Amino acid sequence: MTSSASVLYVMVASPGDVSESREAVQQAISSWNESNTRTRGVVVVPLRWESVVPQAGAHPQAIINAALLDNADVVIGIFGSRIGTATPAAISGTVEEVDRAIADGRRVHLWFSTAPHPHDVDIEQLTALRQFQEDLSQRSLYGTYSNSEELIAKVWAAIESDVDALALAQPQPDPSVGGVKLVAQAGSESIASHDSKGRLKPKTRRFIDVRNDGDKDAEGLTARAGDRPANLLYEGDRPRTIHAGQFQRFRYDLAIADGIPTSILVKWTEDGEPRERVFDI
Repeated sequence: MTSSASVLYVMVASPGDVSESREAVQQAISSWNESNTRTRGVVVVPLRWESVVPQAGAHPQAIINAALLDNADVVIGIFGSRIGTATPAAISGTVEEVDRAIADGRRVHLWFSTAPHPHDVDIEQLTALRQFQEDLSQRSLYGTYSNSEELIAKVWAAIESDVDALALAQPQPDPSVGGVKLVAQAGSESIASHDSKGRLKPKTRRFIDVRNDGDKDAEGLTARAGDRPANLLYEGDRPRTIHAGQFQRFRYDLAIADGIPTSILVKWTEDGEPRERVFDI
């Protein structure tokens, strides 16, 4: 079955030291499309410098700007421990992309990694990055992330914000889908904590977001993360109702011996009949 869709072009801007984070953004976009394109009529297209066709006759940054930035609705900027390579117009290509996007009135989301720096970190690059971050704090709101999983969740949330702000959603009728339609997305966030001596000791809080995109309520819903009893969601066995169009968040802890779960089992009642589904996360 064919259907129309609005297109959201998202440029991924970053220096060259955050390749893993760039792949996390790509993963977030792909998973968002898989869960939403058919039902909401929106497809997110990533614009990355890796796809730019080599050309001669202009500065590399000018070529990237013309191929990516000039066509982007949204810019996602990611920084690790480097500011990047200087261009004729800015202290780095990524900074030039971010500043131009802001000046053009595009939606811009920026995240800085809080992961440990590599042992061979370039001090000059790191100092320039911190200076840029300080300047940015006076004119923008940026975020941080500690790992790829956390970044994926934050990019997913940013896409949701962009789709709503730009009024792109075009719900598509799907005669094959009726009743409850659940979407599950895993994520994590870093929260500030201190040990008994008052030293900063960040903790990771994990969660599962469950959304009902159907036209009926999911009643008596419970959720369980992973295949071991220790991987229970907080209040996961307390039945909830997720109404049509509603979203709820389940938080969970991991036992020391457990790895991060790769699936979640959701059970609910629909029209008086018990249902269940396993989601890969």
